[in-house]
Amino acid sequence: MTSTPDISRRRAPWVPGVAVAAIALGLAWGVHLVLPAAPILTVCVLLGILVAQIPQARSALDGVLAPGLTLSAKRLLRIGVVLLGLKLSLVDVAGLGWLTIVVVIAILAATFLVTWALGRWARLPGDQPLLLAAGFSICGASAIGAMSAVTRDRGRDAATPVALVTLCGTAAIAILPPIGAALGLTDMQFGAWTGASVHDVGQVVATAQTAGASALAIAVVVKLTRVVMLAPVVAITSVVIRRRGGGAGTRPPIVPLFVVGFLIAVVIRTFLPIPETVIGAADVAQTVLLGLALFGLGTGIRFEKLVRTGGRAVAVGLASWLFIAVVSLGAVQLLPLA
Repeated sequence: MTSTPDISRRRAPWVPGVAVAAIALGLAWGVHLVLPAAPILTVCVLLGILVAQIPQARSALDGVLAPGLTLSAKRLLRIGVVLLGLKLSLVDVAGLGWLTIVVVIAILAATFLVTWALGRWARLPGDQPLLLAAGFSICGASAIGAMSAVTRDRGRDAATPVALVTLCGTAAIAILPPIGAALGLTDMQFGAWTGASVHDVGQVVATAQTAGASALAIAVVVKLTRVVMLAPVVAITSVVIRRRGGGAGTRPPIVPLFVVGFLIAVVIRTFLPIPETVIGAADVAQTVLLGLALFGLGTGIRFEKLVRTGGRAVAVGLASWLFIAVVSLGAVQLLPLA
C-alpha cells in the first residue's frame, strides 16, 4: 500500500528540494539580521556550497531533493530576475549624467569581452567563458543564472562561475573599503567604484555602506545601471545562439520571456506611480525567489571537482575581478564626482 507522503512526492517531486532551500533561506536571513554586512543572497549561495561538500548530503541532493533544487535554480530564478526590474528606474539612471552612464557601460562591455576572451584562451569547457563574462561584468550569480537559461547547456556549466563570482564578490566587501581609504577616495568616488566593480547588488550595498549614505546612494544607482544591461546582453546572446543552433527545437527564443518581463517591470517602475508598499513586497519576493535559486545553484558545486578541473576557471575569474576593479577605479577618479 502506498503511503500519502509517497503519493505527494510523486505528484509534486519538487516539494522536498524547495523546502530545504526555504530552510536555507531562513538561515541566511537570520545571519543577515545578526550581521547586516552579510548579504542574504551571498549567504544563500555559500550555504548551498557548504551543504554540497558534506558527503552524507550528496545522495539526497542528487536524488530526492534534485527536482526542487533544479526548479529553484531555473524557473524561480527567472521570476526573481523579472521582479529585479522593479528596482530600476530609468530616471535614477539618467540622473547619473550621460558621461557616467557611458563610462559604466564601457567598463561593463570591456569586462565582458576580456573575460570571455580569457575563458576561450584558457579553453574553459562549454559555456563557462560566457557565464563568467556575464557574472563578473553585470550582476553576479543572478546574471549567470539568467544567461544560462539561454545557453546550449541550460545551466550545466553554471556551478563553477557561480562559486567564483560569489567568492570574489564576498571578498570585495572586506578588501575594497581599506583600499578606498588608503587611496583617499571621496565618498562619491568610493560609491561609484563599488557600484561599477562589485558583482551582486547585496554585495554592493554591504561594501558601499561602510562609506556612508552618499556612497551607498550612488553605488546602488551605478550598480542598477549595470543590471539594466542584463536584458540586452541576454537577448543578444539568445539571438546569436539561435542563429548558430542546429535544429529549431534546440534554439532559445529570440527574446526570452523572462527578459521581456524584466523590461516591462523596468518600464512600470519608471513611468507609473507604484505605492511603496508594493515596491517593498516585490523586493521581499525577489529576495526570496533569488535566495531559493542561488541556494540551488550553490548545491551543484563540488570543491574536489573544482580543484581537479577548475584551476583555469579560477585564474580567469581572478583576472576578470582584477580587471574590472582596476579599470573602474581609474575611471571613477576621472569622472566629475564630488
